[in-house]
Amino acid sequence: MAQASRSATQHGRYAQANGLMMFYEARGSGPPLILLHGGTATSSMWRPQIPTLVQHFRVITPDSRGYGRTDNPTGELSYRLLADDVAGFIQDLGLTKPLICGYSDGGQIVLEIGMRYPGLAAALVVGAAWYRFSKSYVNTLKAFGFEGPGAVNIEQLKREAPDSVNHRQTEHARPDNPNYWQMLLKQIATLWWTPLDYEAEDFRKITEPTLVVMGDRDELIEIEQALEMYRLIANAELAILPNASHLTATGKLFTETVLDFLLRRSTTASHRE
Repeated sequence: MAQASRSATQHGRYAQANGLMMFYEARGSGPPLILLHGGTATSSMWRPQIPTLVQHFRVITPDSRGYGRTDNPTGELSYRLLADDVAGFIQDLGLTKPLICGYSDGGQIVLEIGMRYPGLAAALVVGAAWYRFSKSYVNTLKAFGFEGPGAVNIEQLKREAPDSVNHRQTEHARPDNPNYWQMLLKQIATLWWTPLDYEAEDFRKITEPTLVVMGDRDELIEIEQALEMYRLIANAELAILPNASHLTATGKLFTETVLDFLLRRSTTASHRE
């Protein structure tokens, strides 16, 4: 690495981004592709997709603020702040117009990047993102134990999804704070329960080629929201994946669909590394 601000570890690297030490891994060569993970997850969620994508791209997978091995000095989370982090990350790595793909919370971050950082990316993939609360969204959050801003029913999570709890404890482990994962979930609850208040004009600010993609059986988001975003973004494509829920949509068809889009849009992406 040429920059002193980025340091290598045994399992990955760190970049300085917006006041953070942001952990990431990078594999392959070619146009840079940044993959942004979903809420409660880390960059490890992309492991099934990487073998396919790395054949064509320099695949870069960061842990978002407060997740995994990235710190969060402020203790706050917002999609705007997370987008600012990614913009700083891109600057520190010296990337020129990378491709950016996000799913769920990662998709929300991609929306913010498109609205607030025109020209930063060569193309955007907005996976399973929402812009207004719906009855299904509210009911699903409550069913998962996210009862309101900053309110998480930890005992319900432990009782109904012990494997998921164990996974979160491992993914977000902090040796100096064994209960960090619970604090993170409360921050995520605030993130998820904060209205976005996007208007049509916000979507019209997105100028990059954009793929809006989601499953047809997403339990959080109605297909109509994806359709509306597609219609408002000037240079957009829409993909609705059959027989796919919010938790299962990132399978083989998702990877093939995203790959097809990115290969058609990757000619302007470059990197300094």
